[in-house]
Amino acid sequence: MTTRIDRRFAALKAEGRAALVTFVTAGDPDYDTSLAIIRGLPAAGADVIEVGMPFTDPMADGPAIQAAGLRALHAGQTMKKTLQLVTDFRKTDQDTPIVLMGYYNPIYVYGVDQFLTDSKAAGADGFIIVDLPPEEDQEFCIPALDAGMNFIRLATPTTDDNRAPKVFRNTSGFVYYVSVLGITGTKAPDLKSVQANVNRLRKHTSLPICVGFGVKTAEQARQIAKDADGVVVGSALVSAVEKSLTNAGKATPDTAKAVHALVSEIAQGVRS
Repeated sequence: MTTRIDRRFAALKAEGRAALVTFVTAGDPDYDTSLAIIRGLPAAGADVIEVGMPFTDPMADGPAIQAAGLRALHAGQTMKKTLQLVTDFRKTDQDTPIVLMGYYNPIYVYGVDQFLTDSKAAGADGFIIVDLPPEEDQEFCIPALDAGMNFIRLATPTTDDNRAPKVFRNTSGFVYYVSVLGITGTKAPDLKSVQANVNRLRKHTSLPICVGFGVKTAEQARQIAKDADGVVVGSALVSAVEKSLTNAGKATPDTAKAVHALVSEIAQGVRS
């Protein structure tokens, strides 16, 4: 069985270009604006969309995504509303892959089997669960694969050649290479290090490798796309949301436009 993620990366490989993978937080700054942002991402140049599932304790995320999660939670975002967001997106787009990204606690509380059933029914294609290592594959990774969905694993600069085979054993869809040590959005990636590590990790997997954490500009995206199969942009997009809000933290007519404009700019870098 192939998923939308598999088909999208195969199509991009045939085109000879890297993917632009965009991350936004579900429900930030409110449900309707969040839906408008997500619906406009493909036209702006996104090839894959990661939808962040808001959580109170996002330990791998930097200040920008932490703030986005809190805005969403304060606006009433729940896991059911996040899945509804995917459902509503699918009413107008049946092709763009959707990856749900977040932490295991809300899934555990929801119930793994029910969450997988509801995620698939909503139209999600895969998951990135950042706090589930390979040693815990039976918790969620294996059930997700059995449900016909992708489980995308993170690799980091510290994923050495001894660790890599275990990390990639049950990974599918693509590999998310974390280009810096630390939390999201706080450091710029070292391009020489990224190139060396992507090439090294290719010895352990045939999956596409996408590079994220700290990518903010079209030029960074252009450089990374020379070696990687995809470029992931997240903190820069949620920062664009934050900068567009009123002093009271409410959406403005410019909120979705600001995100889409930045995505279009970075997409040009990826495609160049």
